[in-house]
Amino acid sequence: MPSQLKSAAVLLLVLYGPAKGHAEKSCLDIERNYDLIKAEAVSVQTNSALFAAADSGCEDLARQLIAAGASVLARDRLGAAPLAHAAREGRLKLVALFLAGAAPINARAVDGGTALFAAAEHEKPSTVRLLLAKGADPNLTARSGLTPLIAAAFAGNDRIVEELMAHGADPNVRDTTGKTAMTYAAARGFDDIVRRLLDAGVDARARYGGDLTALMWAAGHDEGVGATASGRVIDILLAHGAAVDDADDRGRTALMIAAELGYADVVELLLRRGADRARKDQNGKSALDLAANGDVRDKLSAQ
Repeated sequence: MPSQLKSAAVLLLVLYGPAKGHAEKSCLDIERNYDLIKAEAVSVQTNSALFAAADSGCEDLARQLIAAGASVLARDRLGAAPLAHAAREGRLKLVALFLAGAAPINARAVDGGTALFAAAEHEKPSTVRLLLAKGADPNLTARSGLTPLIAAAFAGNDRIVEELMAHGADPNVRDTTGKTAMTYAAARGFDDIVRRLLDAGVDARARYGGDLTALMWAAGHDEGVGATASGRVIDILLAHGAAVDDADDRGRTALMIAAELGYADVVELLLRRGADRARKDQNGKSALDLAANGDVRDKLSAQ
């Protein structure tokens, strides 16, 4: 690295810190720091200040920096543009400013993420709405094949899910692990999103990676999801045609999955909904054989 650029990089680190620290700085701090170097600033320094301004919502400073030569086409070390920085933080005025300055609305970072994905992932509904209104593509994928819709479903933000679907987001897109918005919502107990996806035409009996169904994901819910939330999702899926005894590629049903994880409340609910406790998987094991604890065994042994 030429000594001049090396010195510039060191100075930037001192003035602005790592990228993640930008949002913690005030606009006044960013402006003061930039003033120290602007007389001899090169483009990388001016653009770095623009990223910091985008993170912190410094509209006036961003305008000044653009006038001084900062580019809305600049990319950070992960390939994200100033627009994505502003979208991630929900800086509506800056998003509008960058778009008015011809920032590509669907520009993608190294991992494929767009400004829309950043806004959805960080739960910024107003920013999502603005980007969609300006023509952002809701189906471009980011890391691991995740879409903005999947990110919103994972977060449990029904408001963003609704907005994305109203603008053509495909609920059936699968990430690289074979999961969709439905499987994430079901596993995390977000019954409002599950219902919305079903109402949009997602098949309650659809198969995902490993031949798992949404019902199986709900029965084997994520840690920290309460039995009440899981139960609501299970009942919604069953009401929309999910089969309680469908089996995955191991021959395991939702009941077996819940039993193996020790979810006694889910086991009890599935039994009340008609799950077959005598059914066996491909290894000849029943839910009782797989039971993780005494509570589950008691539920399965009761007549």
